Amino acid sequence: MYQTDIIIVGGGVIGSSIAYNLLNDGYSGDITIFEKDASYEYASTPRSAGGIRQLYTTPINVLISRYSLRKYLTFANDMAVGSEKAEIDFKQRGYLLLGNKKNIEFLKKQHLMQKELGVPSEILTKEEMQDIIPELNVEDLEGGLYCKEDGYLDPYSVLQGYVRKTKQLGGKYVYEEVDTILRDDEKIIGVRLKNGDEFFAPIVINCAGAWAPKLSKKMGLPIPVVPLKRMITVFDIAVPLKKKTPLTVDPTGVYFRHEGEAFITGFAEEVKPGIDFHWNRSLFEDKLWPILADRVPNFAQAKVVRGWSGLYDHNTKDQNAIIGQHPELRGYYLACGFSGHGMQQAPAIGKALSEFIRLGRYETLDLSPLSFERFAKNELVMEEGVY
Repeated sequence: MYQTDIIIVGGGVIGSSIAYNLLNDGYSGDITIFEKDASYEYASTPRSAGGIRQLYTTPINVLISRYSLRKYLTFANDMAVGSEKAEIDFKQRGYLLLGNKKNIEFLKKQHLMQKELGVPSEILTKEEMQDIIPELNVEDLEGGLYCKEDGYLDPYSVLQGYVRKTKQLGGKYVYEEVDTILRDDEKIIGVRLKNGDEFFAPIVINCAGAWAPKLSKKMGLPIPVVPLKRMITVFDIAVPLKKKTPLTVDPTGVYFRHEGEAFITGFAEEVKPGIDFHWNRSLFEDKLWPILADRVPNFAQAKVVRGWSGLYDHNTKDQNAIIGQHPELRGYYLACGFSGHGMQQAPAIGKALSEFIRLGRYETLDLSPLSFERFAKNELVMEEGVY
């Protein structure tokens, strides 16, 4: 039997950000973080595309992203351990959503809301988009939504930065798998590991990502989250582009961005929910490549280098995170359901939950619209910008 003050299930970027923020904000209790994958080989964070954007369709996500963006700009120094900075290779090359006749008015509507919240997004003309990507085929386009502050970074470096700093501040990582979250009738009491060890604490935070719904269901509290596979392909081209690209999203939903001198691409294809890490190059060859080659002629001569699959913890109700204490069980907190946006929202989520747990209220950002109670109240926060 082991006793601690806070248990975090899942030592990825969300769990580690929460632990870091609690300790950095002055929490003096013991925090124990359980992570089943010590190498993070199958963790969702390092398998993501690393995009950082403010181009969301809901105000709450825009505010979360604005806060997180500022934190990523100072991350290297904030997470330094001794003289070693936490470099994350953040490239502010922008985010560009391409608009055709079907979606341009929707992008313009997004733009107005984003501007009201302080986002320096712009509606670009065809010519302005070609200034950014000279090779871009704009024949079928009407314009685009662009934010120069946005861009992409190295997700694995972000994760390791949080982990190292959390350990320096006193957080304890236990690289074992949680089998069951333990409860009595009214409150949380701890966790039982696969190896049979039990750890007890009055607060347990479920940050297990794609594995979060299984743990919650096992304790009798199902959540509307499923694991969904997302594949990413790296490819080279014969004739380089004149400029480095923003993370660009085609009207079809296919995205691309530079990865060094190569490119990565992906698409939110329809798949059956489940834990599945199989990568298949046929998605690229059959579906993505024709779209990419039409949009940027240089992509017609492409060579697949490698690929991988990661998992979204997909919220089936409104594609937004579920944050805060579960209304039916005291001490049980949720931070999951990010639908692919966990890495870019981690700084804000960590700060907000630190405040909520320590102070009983949100101060920096009010994340109450993302509480579990919204499902029963039918107060969904529908995010339409899921890529």
